[in-house]
Amino acid sequence: MKKRILHLTLKKIYFDQIALRKKIEEYRAFKPYWIKRFLKDQVDNWDDCCIKQFDEIYFRNGYRKDSPFMRVEWKGLELLEQAGDKKFVILLGKILEIKNWKKEDDVNGRKRVF
Repeated sequence: MKKRILHLTLKKIYFDQIALRKKIEEYRAFKPYWIKRFLKDQVDNWDDCCIKQFDEIYFRNGYRKDSPFMRVEWKGLELLEQAGDKKFVILLGKILEIKNWKKEDDVNGRKRVF
């Protein structure tokens, strides 16, 4: 069976946090673009819809061929409602692969590469 892949591009800070396992969830706004990407039916009510299922998430930090890349296990999708604001919460599982990424640590405003 063909893997179901969710492709997402991230800013470097969020890519690094996920790679270092400091971030185990990714957020997306409850807007028409993301509703179409995550839900099988175009509805406004979360209870009336079906969530698309994925096997893995492919994260990229940039659009170049050699940009940092990470494969992460898909653990599911939840809806977060706070003060009338809705967001999708993408639950991240194991990191399956990382390419073209160097672990960095910001110490006193200077970057160190390990």
